[in-house]
Amino acid sequence: MSEEIFLMKGNEAIAHAAIRYGADGYFGYPITPQSEVMETLMDEAPWETTGMVVLQAESETSSINMVYGGAACGKAVMTSSSSPGMSLMQEGVSYLVGAELPCLLVNVMRGGPGLGTIQPSQADYFQTVKGGGHGDYKLITLAPSSVQEMVDFVSLGFDLAFKYRTPAIILSDGVIGQMMEKVVFPPSRPRRTEEEIRKQCPWATLGRTPDRKANVITSLELDSSIMEENNNRFQAKFKKIEENETLFEEVNCEDADYIFVAFGSAARICQKAAELARKEGIKVGLIRPITLWPFPSAVIAKYAEKVKGFLSVEMNAGQMVEDVRLAVNGKTKVDHYGRLGGIVPTPNEVVVALKDKFGC
Repeated sequence: MSEEIFLMKGNEAIAHAAIRYGADGYFGYPITPQSEVMETLMDEAPWETTGMVVLQAESETSSINMVYGGAACGKAVMTSSSSPGMSLMQEGVSYLVGAELPCLLVNVMRGGPGLGTIQPSQADYFQTVKGGGHGDYKLITLAPSSVQEMVDFVSLGFDLAFKYRTPAIILSDGVIGQMMEKVVFPPSRPRRTEEEIRKQCPWATLGRTPDRKANVITSLELDSSIMEENNNRFQAKFKKIEENETLFEEVNCEDADYIFVAFGSAARICQKAAELARKEGIKVGLIRPITLWPFPSAVIAKYAEKVKGFLSVEMNAGQMVEDVRLAVNGKTKVDHYGRLGGIVPTPNEVVVALKDKFGC
């Protein structure tokens, strides 16, 4: 039975959604502005009800390797952090992809570089969608723009991770993590039994039985020809994800002369900015990538034939705009507007930027 909750923080919603999903384990380390994820899990004490393990590790490096261990056993495990913490996890993320282990990661972004600020940012786009660790890999990247989507993307992220045997990440920002909104939770589902895991995850390291061989989980392969075969298999999987799992939202694009492209909290700001622009007679639409990877290049390319320009609005110095330009492929003008250092732009500022950059 669904349950309606009022005024819950995005970070808190992540925690409650994980419990309701039937997650097996959470391993993390506190860092602002996402610490409420672990704090809420500790307060809820799911180990007493569902049996979910919740553990504060010694560091982010430890937590991502605990995720590796749990995922290798076929468990639904997750971690969460914020920008500097995610930087420490990148080697482990690359190992998880190389070992083809499903798990859920959450990054509630803050400003950088370095320790930066605890204020919100969207400057981890490159790190996340271009591969922050080593090797040729991609992360399924979900970008929520509401507290409700923080809830919804926990189950979606886990489901996609297990469907494709690869990590998925919820890339949020400090605005969505800290803001409070009404949310509706799906019905709780029980954690999978050991027998269900054995059937659903034949690759997992659950020990040898009379009808089951012992599995070895590793990302290491010293034979170059076999390693190339592995990488080709990964690339084929990534292509399949691109073909089947690209998600986006279009708002008033059919008659638009200009289109904002924005994700997360910036998309909410742009939706209001588009309304203000239309009141002034400027026809503006919005494309909101829900999956940052796979990126909705096809829909942007479609509108590139029709509009006078795209404005990529991000809380960074210009990162997603590169993917917008690749999708547009020179067919129309593309520009960027962003605020840095944890400053959140206003809808009026976005409208002014549109006028300045496109002369409309």
